[in-house]
Amino acid sequence: MPELSPKRLAFILAVILSLITALISLAFLGVENQQYLLVLIPATFVILLLFQYFILRYALEKFIYDRIKLVYKSIHKLKLNKDDKKSLPASMHGDIISKVNQEVENWANDRKEEIDELKKMEVYRREFLGNVSHELKTPLFNMQGFILTLLDGGINDPEINLDYLQKSQKNIERMITIVEDLEVISRLETGEATPLMSNFPIISLVKEVFEFLEPKATEKQIKLLFAADYHDTMMVRADKEKIRTVFANLIDNSIKYGVEGGRTKISVYDMDENYLVEISDNGVGIDEKHISRLFERFYRVDKHRSRAQGGSGLGLAIVKHIIEAHNQTINVRSAPGVGSTFSFTLQKV
Repeated sequence: MPELSPKRLAFILAVILSLITALISLAFLGVENQQYLLVLIPATFVILLLFQYFILRYALEKFIYDRIKLVYKSIHKLKLNKDDKKSLPASMHGDIISKVNQEVENWANDRKEEIDELKKMEVYRREFLGNVSHELKTPLFNMQGFILTLLDGGINDPEINLDYLQKSQKNIERMITIVEDLEVISRLETGEATPLMSNFPIISLVKEVFEFLEPKATEKQIKLLFAADYHDTMMVRADKEKIRTVFANLIDNSIKYGVEGGRTKISVYDMDENYLVEISDNGVGIDEKHISRLFERFYRVDKHRSRAQGGSGLGLAIVKHIIEAHNQTINVRSAPGVGSTFSFTLQKV
C-alpha cells in the first residue's frame, strides 16, 4: 500500500470535495441548463480542485508540522524558536511523515539496545554482588568456626589453638587479597591507576618472575622455560610493575592448573610495532564454553578446585584491565587435555 503523505492526502480530499461541489452545482442548476453544464462543471471542478488542493496541503502540513516538530525536538533535543522553521534540519521538510517516522524508529531501536545493555549490566551486577558475598562469606564462616572452637575450650589445647590461629590468619589474608584486588580493578576501570610508562627488557622481567615462582613450580615438578634463546635487548614500553603482575598471575595460574611434570613456556614474537607474548602450558586445558567468560571477575571454570587452589578469583580480570590500560589486547586459546595459551601484545621500543 503506497504511503499516505500530506500531498497525497490533500489531493484525495480535494478531489472528493470538488466532486461533491460539482454534484451540488449540477443539482442546483438543473438539467434545463444542460448547454452550460458541459463547460461550467469541468471548469469549476478543475478550479476547485487546484484551490482546495493547495489550501488542504498547506493546512495539513502546518497541522502535522506543528506536532511532529515536538516529536523531532524531543528526539534530538533541539532548541527551536517558536516561529523559526528554518532552524529545523533539512530532513524535516519534504515528506515530513516518513522522515520523522524513520527518526522515531531509529530512536526506538537505540533505546531498545540501551535497555538490553542495562539488563545485561543488571545481571552482571547481581552475579558480581553474589560472588563478592560468597568469596568473603567463606573465610568469615571459617574464622567464626575456629574462634568458637577456641572459646569452647580449644584455646587451652596447645595443638588446637596454634593450628586454628594459623588457619584464621590464612582466611584473613584471603579476604585482604580479595579486597586489594577489587581495589586494583576499580582503580584501573576509573583510570586512577594510569600506567607509569618506561622502557625495560621484557626477558629480564620474565626471568625475575620465573625466579619468584620457581619454588611453587618445583613442588609440582613443572618446568618454567623460554621457547628460544631470547636476548635482553628485546625492549618494551609499558608500566614495568603492572606487567610484572600480568606475568605473575598468568604463570601462577599455569602452575596451579598444570599437570605434575608439565611445563610452562614463554614465547615472544616480533610483530613490527609490538611484541606478541605467549604463555602456554600442557595442563588440564579449558572447555570452549568457558573461554568467553574467563576474564570476568570471580569467574571460575571449576569452582571447587579453584577455591582449593587459593587466590581471589580476580587475577585474570586484573590482567585484562592492565593490558587494556596499555591499549593492547589479550586473548586465550585452550583445549581440554591439551593445555592453554594466553597471548598479549606490548609496545615495542
